[in-house]
Amino acid sequence: MSGERPPLRAVIADDQALVRTGFKMILAADGIEVAAEAADGAEAVAAVRRTRPDVVLMDIRMPVMDGIEATRRILGGDGPPETRVIILTTYDLDQYVYAALTAGASGFLLKDVTPERLVSALRMVQSGDALLAPTITRRLIERFAVPDEPQTVAPHRDLSGLTPRELEVLRLLATGLSNAELAERLFLSPTTVKSHVGRILSKLDLRDRVQAVVFAYETGLIAPGGGN
Repeated sequence: MSGERPPLRAVIADDQALVRTGFKMILAADGIEVAAEAADGAEAVAAVRRTRPDVVLMDIRMPVMDGIEATRRILGGDGPPETRVIILTTYDLDQYVYAALTAGASGFLLKDVTPERLVSALRMVQSGDALLAPTITRRLIERFAVPDEPQTVAPHRDLSGLTPRELEVLRLLATGLSNAELAERLFLSPTTVKSHVGRILSKLDLRDRVQAVVFAYETGLIAPGGGN
């Protein structure tokens, strides 16, 4: 049937067995397959290599290897390119969350997330959307980014390949504007804005809008405290 949702496979990485069991039950009830569980970051990396899931639910504080390093390895080449990572955390403005986002995570969820929100988040990320609103990403960056820190952006991901319009869209996107707000500000249709955002992500080899916001700050296109 054309209306059926695509299958979704997940890996759950958390050092607390009770948390893993609870999340697994929630996902299974909605038809999401839990391909593997992991009690630490090293197990998570191995599980992702083995099972090639769509999404990883990744705790930050785990033994052996923390979630940040595991995220870095999975998204830096040790995992399949289609896999996305969602960070699990207790605090919404956590410096470790910021580190995970810069490592490539597509967003984060609080551990007290509702079952409906958990399922919705996985399906959203699977479809290629960013889970985290740019405004929240911006707050994280403004709190934890170090202005004088050496730039760590890959040299091929510079801004020279963007058109002036794409630069303008990226700058506004990084201040927290949604596609609808971008369309209104730039007097463009939402479809045109979506096309611009898609080209920006493709040219800069970025996964989603969250990564675009982080990239804009890391390259100095926009400075902490310099947004709207």
